[in-house]
Amino acid sequence: MIRVLIADDQPSVRRSLRTFLEVDGDIEVVGEASNGQEAVERACRLRPDVVLMDVRMPGGDGLTATAQLSDPTAGRPVPVLVITTFDLDEYVFGALENGAAGFLLKDADPTHLTLTVRAAAAGDGLVSPAVTGRVIREFARRRPAKKSSLPLPDLTARESDVLTALADGQSNAEIAESLFVEVGTVKTHVSRIIAKLGVRDRVQAAIWSHQNPHWNREDGAGTR
Repeated sequence: MIRVLIADDQPSVRRSLRTFLEVDGDIEVVGEASNGQEAVERACRLRPDVVLMDVRMPGGDGLTATAQLSDPTAGRPVPVLVITTFDLDEYVFGALENGAAGFLLKDADPTHLTLTVRAAAAGDGLVSPAVTGRVIREFARRRPAKKSSLPLPDLTARESDVLTALADGQSNAEIAESLFVEVGTVKTHVSRIIAKLGVRDRVQAAIWSHQNPHWNREDGAGTR
């Protein structure tokens, strides 16, 4: 059973999300919150597998809450899916900076909603190229990487392939299918890529790829 916490200041939105999520029986909404502070408090107490987080909430914004819940030093980080109207504003980009695992449109159909939550619970944050991939590209365009004297990471050819797919917004399952490998193998590659890049998660790895123009995504090798 996948345990979910919903954080949104609109009761009608929380009710709709709960109804859609609990239809199939393998997802349980264990709690709700009307602002970011409540979300953090209840997540610490209830330990959900995934948090659905609105970013604009009075009494405690979702950005600070996302950072707190996604912090790897917090003991047990919780994947946070940001619920957005997708206007590409600074709130959305702030969520990326603060560790959001991915994005959901508020008008997403129920099937996509449940698939996204299941994928996030499995550690597969990039599940919607139409949403997360576009946001990542726009984020990288607005915030170019700072110049660094550090050498490019020494990725293997297969790790380079996986990084390219991450940057395109593909999920682990999609990457596995395209590369003809097991999903578990992809997860191993993703973990190694994250370690070599020195980033927090797969979303940050995808951002890194877009922010570094010297990264040659055609052949998966950097220009040294």
